[in-house]
Amino acid sequence: MSTTATSRKPVYLAVYDTLADWETGHATAHLARAGYEIRTVGPSTRPVTSIGGLRIQPDTALADVRAEDGALLILPGADLWTETSAATAAGSDDLAPFARTAGEFLAAGTPVAAICGATAGLARAGLLDDRAHTSAVSFYLAATGYAGGDRYVDTDAVTDGGLITAGPTEPVAFAREILRLLGVYDGEVLDAWYRLFHDSDVEAYAVLDKAGAL
Repeated sequence: MSTTATSRKPVYLAVYDTLADWETGHATAHLARAGYEIRTVGPSTRPVTSIGGLRIQPDTALADVRAEDGALLILPGADLWTETSAATAAGSDDLAPFARTAGEFLAAGTPVAAICGATAGLARAGLLDDRAHTSAVSFYLAATGYAGGDRYVDTDAVTDGGLITAGPTEPVAFAREILRLLGVYDGEVLDAWYRLFHDSDVEAYAVLDKAGAL
């Protein structure tokens, strides 16, 4: 990218109880190596606990985040996204504010990346109705009652209209789309990065080494 590391806007990583540890690591690690600051955003600044039992102290609270200040908002999956379906009927939807913030980011032209259960949250918020998208399986999103079923794509990850979506088994493809969208890697370098981390293709290592992308 032509933008220098010091002038790049930070990437916001949403963190909340039961977040899936494995889904965003490839993306955040390589964004950080490319010079992006990763700022964790919680419902508040109180610590949260991941599915794997990791305690995370958010850098900032969701209420203090503004779309114009960030380069990207990443929403990982979490058990709470699924539990939200039942909770909503009772008037409680803990993660709905994150979906609303995603809508604000997209409206402002700031991209959003959602994986696994977060795609269901965006579906309930109507953010997938008019964009090509994917998730774990089509019927998982259909259960939300959303109107975007005809835009579902059965593939590893999808980017459309500034929104990246992926299923829970595709953290590398999810990261690939993020790295592409932010211009960290492209062309044969991005292809080699994916082949190395997804397929363990040893020949891809040489391409990345030559490009100084390791």
